[in-house]
Amino acid sequence: MKITAIKPFVLAGGIFVKVETDDGIYGIGEAGMKRRGAAIAEVLRSMEPDLLGQNPFRIEYLWQVMFRGGFFPGGGVQTSAVSAVDIALWDIKGKALGVPVYELLGGQVRDKVVCYPHNGDSSKLEDLVESCKRTTAAGFRFTRWGLVDPTSPGVLEPTRAVQYGIEQVKTVREELGNEIEILVDVHTRLDPPASIQFCNGVEPYRPFFIEDPLRSESPAALRLIRQHTSVPIAVGEQWAGKWAFREVIEEELMDYCRVDLCIAGGLTEARKIAGWCEGHYISLAPHNPLGPVSTAACLHLCLASPLVGVQELPRVPGTTLTDVFPVQVPFADGYLLPSHRPGLGVEFNEDAAQEEAAQPRRGSWFTRDDGSYTNW
Repeated sequence: MKITAIKPFVLAGGIFVKVETDDGIYGIGEAGMKRRGAAIAEVLRSMEPDLLGQNPFRIEYLWQVMFRGGFFPGGGVQTSAVSAVDIALWDIKGKALGVPVYELLGGQVRDKVVCYPHNGDSSKLEDLVESCKRTTAAGFRFTRWGLVDPTSPGVLEPTRAVQYGIEQVKTVREELGNEIEILVDVHTRLDPPASIQFCNGVEPYRPFFIEDPLRSESPAALRLIRQHTSVPIAVGEQWAGKWAFREVIEEELMDYCRVDLCIAGGLTEARKIAGWCEGHYISLAPHNPLGPVSTAACLHLCLASPLVGVQELPRVPGTTLTDVFPVQVPFADGYLLPSHRPGLGVEFNEDAAQEEAAQPRRGSWFTRDDGSYTNW
């Protein structure tokens, strides 16, 4: 079997790649960093000379070729492209052998994967509580929202955001009880003193984890958070490649690993990171704000990984991009369920994808009261 084509598709709902073979079997992959879709597509095209004619079963070898083939180490854009092709290669191998991808990763270690929804970044407490009650009634055991400043859209002043965030956690805990797990995504919007204040403020209400309390460029700064709070910390969604995780895993600066399979290097790299985390009792909580292929890849990784805390799932399979992906992985009552179809368990409609082309759009960010830039 040989690779015959690498076809990128930049859609409003995600960046996908179709890898075709001379046997008629194709694999589908997905890249992260959706706002850089055009750049990722060009990287995918640039990889074609290295991939065409290759045996798609040589997944580890081709990962090395893609990641190192330009000589200079790539950043997130390159690694997102590598991720997409890598996921597609696992899809091809599973289809060719007639087994789901999780069987290739060692087989099932769990019967289902617990998920959390997105409950919005609400500036009104009553709206947040109602959202949490709706998702709980739908079967989710987790709630999740982002840290916001309640005073004005587009503004985030740390003092107000911290106090409001503490009030949100307290109110949701009181309204929904002790059985529901609470996640808050700081989304890299705070500096260390404000983040420490927030973590200590919510500690009495037993959050499952606080996500991205600091910007990701300097993982060493997490040491300061660790010294001042015992609240569980989740990080990793912005990191490309295993080396970016090294310090945080080895120094045990996180409790939950937010690896993004569509940025970090696909299933090949993610399973290495997962094994490394296992040696430090760090559970997976894969980052997945993306499309049906990312969801499927995360499902297969979690089904075959011994330490999994929870899986991000803002979009229930079968509710989005159904024209492009008419078959998606199963879901029920807050859990992703094993797909018994060969490969990833999703089907791709190329004709529908060609009608869904995305247009460039403006980025998102917050400002502080003085007009300075703050992460979105």
